[in-house]
Amino acid sequence: MTSPNHQPPFQLAEYEALRAAIRERGTARILLVPAVFVGWAALVIGQAAVITMPALGTLVPLLVLAAAFEGVFALHLNVERLGRYIQTFHEKTDEGWEHVAMAYSERFPGGGSDPLFARLFIFGASVNFFPAALSGLPMEVIAIGACHFAFIYRVRRAQAAAKALRAEDLKRFEALRSARPAAGAESGPAPDIERPND
Repeated sequence: MTSPNHQPPFQLAEYEALRAAIRERGTARILLVPAVFVGWAALVIGQAAVITMPALGTLVPLLVLAAAFEGVFALHLNVERLGRYIQTFHEKTDEGWEHVAMAYSERFPGGGSDPLFARLFIFGASVNFFPAALSGLPMEVIAIGACHFAFIYRVRRAQAAAKALRAEDLKRFEALRSARPAAGAESGPAPDIERPND
């Protein structure tokens, strides 16, 4: 099983389904971000025109940003986990895409784009906080600022978790793969079951 093309039919079908899932979720992540920011901007403008308390009005757009970020983060985690599964169970050599992509990111860190769009979400949260900072009462500014900083902290923590995810998931899948034959050997062959005479 040196390449997906030399796999048995079931494993080849699984490989193709996993690659399709990675492609679809990666595309969904890229489409989700601009759609959410268009909706967020419309919500901010609409609230500025209608709500008389702009400081408190920043919480709803912040919630939209937070929900969108959690969606992007979940899609990224799923794509990475599927990639590590492919790397462990379908790529038996270092020539597969997942092996090369992981080696590339380790050798050239910071050479790619931000898969979580963290800078964009942090910038959006900063812009979202402006109305509260400019027009809110001191206690409102403190409370709403704490909410915005909590979201920024969440984004930073997710970035750190995403960086460690590849290596951690690879170790976990390799441990599962190495444990499978041992578990089968321990259980031994299935005992013969005598069937009653008809």
